[in-house]
Amino acid sequence: MMRVTVAVVAKECVPGRVKTRLTPQLSPVEAARLAQASLDDTLDLVRALPAGRRILFFSGQAPPSAVGVEVMEQPEGALDVRLGHLFDAVTGSLLLIGMDTPQLTAEAVAGPVLSWPDSVDAWFGPAADGGYWALAMREPDGGLIRGVTMSAPETGREQRRRLVDAGLRVRDLETLRDVDHVEDAGAVAVDAPDGRFASVWHRIRQEVPRVG
Repeated sequence: MMRVTVAVVAKECVPGRVKTRLTPQLSPVEAARLAQASLDDTLDLVRALPAGRRILFFSGQAPPSAVGVEVMEQPEGALDVRLGHLFDAVTGSLLLIGMDTPQLTAEAVAGPVLSWPDSVDAWFGPAADGGYWALAMREPDGGLIRGVTMSAPETGREQRRRLVDAGLRVRDLETLRDVDHVEDAGAVAVDAPDGRFASVWHRIRQEVPRVG
């Protein structure tokens, strides 16, 4: 059975530099706490997957929760350039996931991780905001990512079109909600009530009743 490499793209959860769209409803420190919990939940999932290789593609100082996961430093440059670097650096099938979907389950990535069929060249996980939470290629090619407009409503559509235009047979994963705004955080905490993210979210709500 083919063993896919699973990589998580993330950055150090420094107050004021991460999850800034959660403010001003949350303080920068609270937003960073939620971001770290989201990353920790994601790393827990990755460690539990039957992957051939597990990578934290990271910007900053890796957290203690990265234990058991290979840390690969992100290069300088825009996000499309950094992701392109990762897809050029990894040999063999690669599944990339973000750190903003702590509700992610093993079932949601069972296709690329457990049962990647010969008829599929790439997997695409659309995000509800128009981006994407997952991207997998049987033969990773950073050139299919570089130049894609990032962090925009059309990002997912543009990235998927790149894959199709290159002749890849693409299969979609389920649509997930990224944690970008406070309302996203509340909804995701409901979807994944047993994780660290939900625990931190509920503690913040108790500490700051104005959060909604």
